[in-house]
Amino acid sequence: MAPLRAIGKQDAPWEDFYHWILYIRWSYFFLFVAGAFLAINVLFGFLYHLDTQGITGARPGSFEDAFYFSVQTMATIGYGGMSPATRYTHLLVTAEALLGIVTTALLTGVTFAKFARPSARVLFSEKLVIGKRDGVPQLSMRMANFRGNNVAEAQLKFLLLRNVVTAEGERFRRPTEVPLVRNTTAVFTLSWTAYHVIDEISPFYGEGALQRLRDEGADLLVVLSGYDETLGQTIFARYRYRIDDVVVNARFVDTVGVDDDGARTIDFSRFHDVEPEPRTLP
Repeated sequence: MAPLRAIGKQDAPWEDFYHWILYIRWSYFFLFVAGAFLAINVLFGFLYHLDTQGITGARPGSFEDAFYFSVQTMATIGYGGMSPATRYTHLLVTAEALLGIVTTALLTGVTFAKFARPSARVLFSEKLVIGKRDGVPQLSMRMANFRGNNVAEAQLKFLLLRNVVTAEGERFRRPTEVPLVRNTTAVFTLSWTAYHVIDEISPFYGEGALQRLRDEGADLLVVLSGYDETLGQTIFARYRYRIDDVVVNARFVDTVGVDDDGARTIDFSRFHDVEPEPRTLP
């Protein structure tokens, strides 16, 4: 899905820090945590270093020892080789110990919140296809539950987004819901192919319909929601198609089968494959 680029808006992580920390990737999250941990200990190491006699067992004037003493204090390790010796150092240890307790609690909560966020692993076909089904032209797309568990009461919305100009010359993006033959399923376990009938009221109807939609800058947005029985929460997934992703006179390659022992299978290696229809649309 194309990124959203806002103009005239200055985004800063500290303005909505909790949302930002939940939004970023896990790799960035761990890099941020490691960077913050090092920065805090460098700061306290520098403050400890100001008192050359403040740490018993440390080499006088050694910033390295002061840094490691800060790490031991913040992590409440306390090996016993170094300890505070002056009031100044005791005050710093008190402040850092308090900061360490608060930081650990916040980090634990944020980490759990990121783990506990409901997420969907839904695979959407890379293409949409237009072909005949029971002699009726239809637009179809398919999805697969990549986890293979049960998603109950799954619902699907198919939106067509077009650039529209009013009679007054105002430009805006108009979403139009595209009706589906079936937009709900009681259990979504393996795959689901959704169909839209191309009739007289369909935006895909008529000669040159795709080119007209392309000229209007149209996109197709698919939104799936359902109750994940494993997570015990409602999940959401979405995918965006361009008009160029529509393949005419085609159908999806069959990927669902049954093994000799009766188990149902799905072949993800061919999930995105399409093939020409035996007969083209008139």
